[in-house]
Amino acid sequence: MCADPADSLLAGLAQPDCGPIVGVLGDGTPYFAPLGQVVADGAQVTCHLCGKTFRSVAAHLASHGWTKAQYCEAFGLERTQSLEGADTRKLRAAAFGARLVFEPALREGSANGRHRAVSGQLTRQAADAARGRLFPEQRRQRQRAAVSAAARAQLAQANRDRASQHLAAVAEAAATRAGYADIGQLVTGMASAGHSLAAISRACGLDKDWLQRHLPQLDPVVAATASRRGHDRLDARWLAPLTTMGFSDVAGYLRQRHLVEHMSVNAIAAEVGLSFHAVKSALARHGLAVTAHAGKRYAAERRASEVAADLGADSITEFIERSRARGWTWQQMAAASGQPQTWLRRHATKAAGSPPGE
Repeated sequence: MCADPADSLLAGLAQPDCGPIVGVLGDGTPYFAPLGQVVADGAQVTCHLCGKTFRSVAAHLASHGWTKAQYCEAFGLERTQSLEGADTRKLRAAAFGARLVFEPALREGSANGRHRAVSGQLTRQAADAARGRLFPEQRRQRQRAAVSAAARAQLAQANRDRASQHLAAVAEAAATRAGYADIGQLVTGMASAGHSLAAISRACGLDKDWLQRHLPQLDPVVAATASRRGHDRLDARWLAPLTTMGFSDVAGYLRQRHLVEHMSVNAIAAEVGLSFHAVKSALARHGLAVTAHAGKRYAAERRASEVAADLGADSITEFIERSRARGWTWQQMAAASGQPQTWLRRHATKAAGSPPGE
Protein backbone atom coordinates (compact mmCIF):
# COMPACT_ATOMS: atom_id res chain seq x y z
CA MET A 1 0.00 0.00 0.00
CA CYS A 2 2.05 2.94 -1.25
CA ALA A 3 0.98 6.49 -0.49
CA ASP A 4 -0.25 8.87 -3.16
CA PRO A 5 -0.76 12.67 -2.91
CA ALA A 6 -3.83 13.69 -0.98
CA ASP A 7 -7.04 13.58 -2.94
CA SER A 8 -8.25 17.18 -3.32
CA LEU A 9 -11.86 16.05 -3.05
CA LEU A 10 -11.24 14.42 0.33
CA ALA A 11 -8.66 16.75 1.86
CA GLY A 12 -11.19 19.03 3.50
CA LEU A 13 -13.66 16.36 4.62
CA ALA A 14 -13.96 15.07 8.18
CA GLN A 15 -15.48 12.01 9.79
CA PRO A 16 -17.60 12.23 12.96
CA ASP A 17 -15.40 12.66 16.07
CA CYS A 18 -12.31 12.73 13.83
CA GLY A 19 -10.03 15.34 12.37
CA PRO A 20 -9.91 16.21 8.67
CA ILE A 21 -8.71 13.66 6.14
CA VAL A 22 -5.06 14.40 5.33
CA GLY A 23 -4.74 12.22 2.25
CA VAL A 24 -5.57 8.91 0.59
CA LEU A 25 -3.40 5.82 0.14
CA GLY A 26 -2.97 4.17 -3.23
CA ASP A 27 -5.71 1.64 -2.47
CA GLY A 28 -8.18 4.42 -1.57
CA THR A 29 -7.78 4.22 2.20
CA PRO A 30 -8.06 7.71 3.73
CA TYR A 31 -5.65 8.70 6.49
CA PHE A 32 -5.97 11.31 9.24
CA ALA A 33 -2.33 12.02 10.22
CA PRO A 34 0.65 12.97 8.07
CA LEU A 35 2.73 10.21 6.52
CA GLY A 36 5.95 9.50 8.39
CA GLN A 37 4.73 11.12 11.60
CA VAL A 38 3.19 9.96 14.86
CA VAL A 39 0.80 12.64 16.10
CA ALA A 40 0.67 12.56 19.90
CA ASP A 41 -1.08 14.88 22.34
CA GLY A 42 0.16 14.06 25.81
CA ALA A 43 -0.88 10.51 26.61
CA GLN A 44 -3.01 10.12 23.45
CA VAL A 45 -1.85 9.09 19.95
CA THR A 46 -3.85 9.67 16.77
CA CYS A 47 -4.72 6.66 14.63
CA HIS A 48 -3.92 7.26 10.95
CA LEU A 49 -6.82 5.03 9.90
CA CYS A 50 -9.70 6.67 11.76
CA GLY A 51 -8.37 9.92 13.24
CA LYS A 52 -9.37 9.02 16.79
CA THR A 53 -6.91 9.20 19.68
CA PHE A 54 -5.91 6.28 21.93
CA ARG A 55 -3.47 5.54 24.70
CA SER A 56 -2.18 2.70 22.49
CA VAL A 57 -2.85 2.68 18.75
CA ALA A 58 -1.04 -0.69 18.55
CA ALA A 59 -3.74 -2.29 20.69
CA HIS A 60 -6.46 -0.52 18.65
CA LEU A 61 -5.27 -1.76 15.24
CA ALA A 62 -7.04 -5.11 15.63
CA SER A 63 -10.37 -3.27 15.30
CA HIS A 64 -9.31 -2.27 11.77
CA GLY A 65 -7.97 -5.74 10.96
CA TRP A 66 -4.42 -4.39 10.58
CA THR A 67 -1.13 -5.52 12.08
CA LYS A 68 1.50 -3.11 13.34
CA ALA A 69 3.87 -4.12 10.52
CA GLN A 70 1.21 -3.32 7.90
CA TYR A 71 0.42 -0.02 9.64
CA CYS A 72 4.05 1.12 9.79
CA GLU A 73 4.71 0.18 6.16
CA ALA A 74 1.56 1.89 4.88
CA PHE A 75 2.15 5.15 6.73
CA GLY A 76 5.93 5.40 6.35
CA LEU A 77 6.88 4.68 9.94
CA GLU A 78 9.93 2.89 11.28
CA ARG A 79 9.21 -0.72 12.23
CA THR A 80 10.42 -0.02 15.76
CA GLN A 81 8.27 3.11 16.14
CA SER A 82 6.16 3.08 19.31
CA LEU A 83 2.44 3.67 18.76
CA GLU A 84 1.68 4.37 22.41
CA GLY A 85 1.42 7.53 24.47
CA ALA A 86 4.17 8.52 26.89
CA ASP A 87 2.22 7.46 29.97
CA THR A 88 1.45 4.04 28.49
CA ARG A 89 5.10 3.51 27.59
CA LYS A 90 6.14 4.33 31.16
CA LEU A 91 3.62 1.88 32.61
CA ARG A 92 4.67 -0.82 30.16
CA ALA A 93 8.36 -0.25 30.97
CA ALA A 94 7.68 -0.51 34.70
CA ALA A 95 5.70 -3.73 34.23
CA PHE A 96 8.40 -5.21 32.02
CA GLY A 97 11.06 -4.36 34.64
CA ALA A 98 9.14 -6.33 37.26
CA ARG A 99 8.67 -9.29 34.89
CA LEU A 100 12.37 -9.24 34.06
CA VAL A 101 13.11 -9.83 37.75
CA PHE A 102 10.61 -12.67 38.31
CA GLU A 103 10.38 -14.49 34.93
CA PRO A 104 13.39 -16.66 33.97
CA ALA A 105 12.34 -16.85 30.31
CA LEU A 106 12.50 -13.06 29.99
CA ARG A 107 15.90 -12.92 31.67
CA GLU A 108 17.23 -15.56 29.28
CA GLY A 109 15.82 -13.78 26.25
CA SER A 110 17.25 -10.44 27.42
CA ALA A 111 20.69 -11.96 27.94
CA ASN A 112 20.57 -13.54 24.47
CA GLY A 113 19.67 -10.18 22.94
CA ARG A 114 22.54 -8.43 24.70
CA HIS A 115 24.96 -11.08 23.49
CA ARG A 116 23.77 -10.68 19.87
CA ALA A 117 24.15 -6.91 20.15
CA VAL A 118 27.68 -7.07 21.59
CA SER A 119 28.85 -9.63 19.02
CA GLY A 120 27.51 -7.56 16.11
CA GLN A 121 25.13 -10.30 15.03
CA LEU A 122 22.11 -8.12 15.66
CA THR A 123 23.50 -5.33 13.46
CA ARG A 124 24.30 -7.74 10.63
CA GLN A 125 20.85 -9.30 10.76
CA ALA A 126 19.22 -5.88 10.74
CA ALA A 127 21.31 -4.82 7.72
CA ASP A 128 20.41 -8.02 5.86
CA ALA A 129 16.72 -7.49 6.59
CA ALA A 130 16.85 -3.87 5.40
CA ARG A 131 18.81 -4.57 2.20
CA GLY A 132 16.79 -3.59 -0.86
CA ARG A 133 14.06 -1.98 1.21
CA LEU A 134 13.34 1.72 0.77
CA PHE A 135 13.77 3.99 3.75
CA PRO A 136 10.41 4.82 5.34
CA GLU A 137 9.20 8.42 5.08
CA GLN A 138 9.76 8.90 8.81
CA ARG A 139 13.49 8.21 8.45
CA ARG A 140 13.78 10.52 5.44
CA GLN A 141 12.10 13.32 7.41
CA ARG A 142 14.50 12.82 10.32
CA GLN A 143 17.50 12.91 7.99
CA ARG A 144 16.31 16.18 6.45
CA ALA A 145 15.73 17.68 9.89
CA ALA A 146 19.16 16.54 11.07
CA VAL A 147 20.96 18.80 8.59
CA SER A 148 22.51 21.39 10.87
CA ALA A 149 22.86 25.09 10.26
CA ALA A 150 26.59 24.56 9.77
CA ALA A 151 25.95 21.95 7.11
CA ARG A 152 23.52 24.28 5.32
CA ALA A 153 26.11 27.05 5.44
CA GLN A 154 28.73 24.69 3.99
CA LEU A 155 26.32 23.68 1.25
CA ALA A 156 25.59 27.32 0.43
CA GLN A 157 29.31 28.11 0.31
CA ALA A 158 29.93 25.12 -1.95
CA ASN A 159 27.20 26.37 -4.29
CA ARG A 160 28.74 29.84 -4.34
CA ASP A 161 32.18 28.40 -5.07
CA ARG A 162 30.77 26.30 -7.89
CA ALA A 163 29.00 29.35 -9.35
CA SER A 164 32.23 31.39 -9.15
CA GLN A 165 34.16 28.65 -10.93
CA HIS A 166 31.54 28.53 -13.68
CA LEU A 167 31.65 32.32 -14.02
CA ALA A 168 35.45 32.29 -14.29
CA ALA A 169 35.30 29.53 -16.90
CA VAL A 170 32.82 31.49 -19.04
CA ALA A 171 34.97 34.63 -18.78
CA GLU A 172 38.15 32.73 -19.68
CA ALA A 173 36.49 31.13 -22.70
CA ALA A 174 35.20 34.51 -23.94
CA ALA A 175 38.65 36.10 -23.56
CA THR A 176 40.36 33.18 -25.33
CA ARG A 177 37.95 33.34 -28.28
CA ALA A 178 38.68 37.07 -28.64
CA GLY A 179 42.44 36.53 -28.45
CA TYR A 180 43.07 38.02 -24.99
CA ALA A 181 44.77 36.51 -21.97
CA ASP A 182 41.91 37.25 -19.57
CA ILE A 183 38.63 39.09 -19.29
CA GLY A 184 40.28 42.19 -17.82
CA GLN A 185 42.52 42.67 -20.85
CA LEU A 186 39.58 42.04 -23.18
CA VAL A 187 37.44 44.74 -21.56
CA THR A 188 40.35 47.20 -21.33
CA GLY A 189 41.26 46.75 -24.98
CA MET A 190 37.74 47.00 -26.38
CA ALA A 191 36.72 49.83 -24.02
CA SER A 192 39.77 51.83 -25.17
CA ALA A 193 38.40 51.50 -28.70
CA GLY A 194 35.17 53.14 -27.55
CA HIS A 195 32.99 50.08 -26.99
CA SER A 196 30.53 49.97 -24.10
CA LEU A 197 30.23 47.02 -21.72
CA ALA A 198 26.97 46.04 -23.43
CA ALA A 199 28.66 46.05 -26.85
CA ILE A 200 31.58 44.00 -25.51
CA SER A 201 29.18 41.48 -23.98
CA ARG A 202 27.35 41.06 -27.29
CA ALA A 203 30.64 40.71 -29.18
CA CYS A 204 31.58 37.86 -26.83
CA GLY A 205 28.28 36.09 -27.46
CA LEU A 206 26.97 36.87 -23.97
CA ASP A 207 23.90 38.64 -22.67
CA LYS A 208 24.28 42.41 -23.06
CA ASP A 209 24.20 42.90 -19.26
CA TRP A 210 26.59 40.03 -18.48
CA LEU A 211 29.71 42.18 -18.00
CA GLN A 212 27.75 44.86 -16.15
CA ARG A 213 26.66 42.23 -13.61
CA HIS A 214 29.76 40.06 -13.31
CA LEU A 215 32.83 42.18 -14.14
CA PRO A 216 33.02 43.67 -10.58
CA GLN A 217 33.48 40.12 -9.27
CA LEU A 218 35.85 38.99 -12.03
CA ASP A 219 38.10 42.08 -12.10
CA PRO A 220 37.09 44.92 -9.71
CA VAL A 221 39.82 47.31 -10.93
CA VAL A 222 38.86 47.02 -14.60
CA ALA A 223 35.18 47.24 -13.64
CA ALA A 224 35.76 50.53 -11.80
CA THR A 225 37.71 51.95 -14.75
CA ALA A 226 35.04 50.86 -17.21
CA SER A 227 32.34 52.38 -15.00
CA ARG A 228 34.14 55.75 -14.95
CA ARG A 229 34.52 55.64 -18.72
CA GLY A 230 30.85 54.83 -19.08
CA HIS A 231 29.93 57.77 -16.86
CA ASP A 232 32.17 60.08 -18.89
CA ARG A 233 30.62 58.88 -22.14
CA LEU A 234 27.07 59.40 -20.84
CA ASP A 235 27.96 62.81 -19.37
CA ALA A 236 29.53 64.02 -22.64
CA ARG A 237 26.22 65.21 -24.13
CA TRP A 238 25.58 67.30 -20.98
CA LEU A 239 28.76 69.36 -21.26
CA ALA A 240 27.70 71.72 -24.07
CA PRO A 241 24.57 73.13 -22.33
CA LEU A 242 26.24 73.10 -18.89
CA THR A 243 29.26 75.08 -20.09
CA THR A 244 27.01 77.91 -21.29
CA MET A 245 25.47 78.02 -17.79
CA GLY A 246 28.85 78.12 -16.05
CA PHE A 247 29.02 74.52 -14.77
CA SER A 248 32.04 72.33 -15.32
CA ASP A 249 30.60 68.92 -14.37
CA VAL A 250 27.27 67.14 -14.36
CA ALA A 251 27.30 66.16 -10.68
CA GLY A 252 27.82 69.76 -9.53
CA TYR A 253 25.07 71.02 -11.81
CA LEU A 254 22.55 68.41 -10.66
CA ARG A 255 23.40 68.98 -7.00
CA GLN A 256 22.88 72.74 -7.35
CA ARG A 257 19.68 72.56 -9.35
CA HIS A 258 17.91 69.66 -7.64
CA LEU A 259 19.15 69.70 -4.05
CA VAL A 260 19.87 73.40 -3.49
CA GLU A 261 17.46 75.19 -5.82
CA HIS A 262 14.84 72.40 -5.62
CA MET A 263 14.17 72.24 -9.34
CA SER A 264 12.15 69.22 -10.40
CA VAL A 265 13.47 66.55 -12.77
CA ASN A 266 11.17 67.83 -15.53
CA ALA A 267 12.40 71.41 -15.03
CA ILE A 268 16.04 70.28 -15.26
CA ALA A 269 15.27 68.23 -18.38
CA ALA A 270 13.70 71.29 -20.02
CA GLU A 271 16.69 73.47 -19.11
CA VAL A 272 19.36 71.15 -20.56
CA GLY A 273 17.25 69.86 -23.47
CA LEU A 274 17.31 66.20 -22.43
CA SER A 275 14.59 63.70 -21.51
CA PHE A 276 13.13 63.11 -18.06
CA HIS A 277 14.68 59.63 -17.99
CA ALA A 278 18.13 60.96 -18.97
CA VAL A 279 18.06 63.35 -16.00
CA LYS A 280 16.78 60.70 -13.62
CA SER A 281 19.47 58.28 -14.80
CA ALA A 282 22.16 60.95 -14.33
CA LEU A 283 21.00 61.64 -10.77
CA ALA A 284 21.24 57.93 -9.93
CA ARG A 285 24.60 57.65 -11.72
CA HIS A 286 26.08 60.40 -9.55
CA GLY A 287 24.54 59.12 -6.32
CA LEU A 288 21.97 61.90 -5.89
CA ALA A 289 18.53 61.03 -4.50
CA VAL A 290 15.55 62.02 -6.60
CA THR A 291 13.00 64.16 -4.74
CA ALA A 292 9.52 64.00 -6.23
CA HIS A 293 7.83 67.40 -6.71
CA ALA A 294 10.96 69.12 -5.41
CA GLY A 295 9.79 72.64 -6.23
CA LYS A 296 6.34 72.22 -4.72
CA ARG A 297 7.70 70.56 -1.59
CA TYR A 298 10.23 73.33 -1.08
CA ALA A 299 7.58 76.01 -1.60
CA ALA A 300 5.25 74.28 0.86
CA GLU A 301 8.00 74.01 3.49
CA ARG A 302 8.95 77.67 3.01
CA ARG A 303 5.32 78.73 3.33
CA ALA A 304 4.96 76.76 6.59
CA SER A 305 8.14 78.33 7.98
CA GLU A 306 6.97 81.86 7.11
CA VAL A 307 3.53 81.33 8.67
CA ALA A 308 5.09 79.88 11.83
CA ALA A 309 7.51 82.82 12.10
CA ASP A 310 4.61 85.31 11.81
CA LEU A 311 2.85 83.47 14.64
CA GLY A 312 5.95 83.53 16.86
CA ALA A 313 6.45 79.74 16.74
CA ASP A 314 9.31 77.60 15.53
CA SER A 315 6.96 75.45 13.44
CA ILE A 316 3.31 75.01 12.55
CA THR A 317 3.25 71.89 14.71
CA GLU A 318 4.35 73.93 17.73
CA PHE A 319 1.65 76.53 17.02
CA ILE A 320 -1.04 73.82 16.81
CA GLU A 321 0.08 72.12 20.03
CA ARG A 322 0.21 75.46 21.86
CA SER A 323 -3.25 76.40 20.57
CA ARG A 324 -4.73 73.06 21.62
CA ALA A 325 -3.31 73.49 25.09
CA ARG A 326 -5.26 76.77 25.28
CA GLY A 327 -8.44 74.98 24.20
CA TRP A 328 -8.67 76.62 20.77
CA THR A 329 -10.82 75.10 18.05
CA TRP A 330 -9.64 74.53 14.48
CA GLN A 331 -11.71 77.53 13.44
CA GLN A 332 -9.94 79.76 15.96
CA MET A 333 -6.52 78.49 14.86
CA ALA A 334 -7.41 79.13 11.21
CA ALA A 335 -8.50 82.69 12.03
CA ALA A 336 -5.31 83.41 14.00
CA SER A 337 -2.97 81.98 11.33
CA GLY A 338 -4.86 83.15 8.28
CA GLN A 339 -4.67 79.62 6.84
CA PRO A 340 -7.44 77.11 6.01
CA GLN A 341 -8.40 74.53 8.59
CA THR A 342 -7.54 71.74 6.12
CA TRP A 343 -3.98 73.07 5.80
CA LEU A 344 -3.55 73.09 9.58
CA ARG A 345 -5.05 69.62 9.90
CA ARG A 346 -2.63 68.23 7.31
CA HIS A 347 0.32 69.53 9.32
CA ALA A 348 -1.12 68.03 12.50
CA THR A 349 -1.62 64.69 10.74
CA LYS A 350 1.91 64.71 9.41
CA ALA A 351 3.32 65.40 12.90
CA ALA A 352 1.15 62.88 14.74
CA GLY A 353 1.13 60.15 12.12
CA SER A 354 -2.63 59.72 12.53
CA PRO A 355 -5.77 61.76 11.77
CA PRO A 356 -6.18 64.59 14.29
CA GLY A 357 -9.10 64.60 16.66
CA GLU A 358 -11.82 67.15 16.58
